[in-house]
Amino acid sequence: MFIKSPSTDLIIVLVIVLLIFGPKRLPGLGRQLGQGMREFKDSITGHSKDDEAESRPELTSASASASTPEPASAQRESASQRSA
Repeated sequence: MFIKSPSTDLIIVLVIVLLIFGPKRLPGLGRQLGQGMREFKDSITGHSKDDEAESRPELTSASASASTPEPASAQRESASQRSA
């Protein structure tokens, strides 16, 4: 690139990035770059967090309906049907 030593090129690029973005934004940029690289690697290899979620057992309809409360309007309708 500029000089025959790769480490000197890297230092020059890092100084230019520091001057452009400033020291306050560099940690955020590094974090975003790392997340992007991790997501790219996961998409290439086929590993993802969704694969881990698929190994969990699914809820059955009986246990799902018991755990979710009925809306208030449905409770009023069922109470009025019982009294009638």
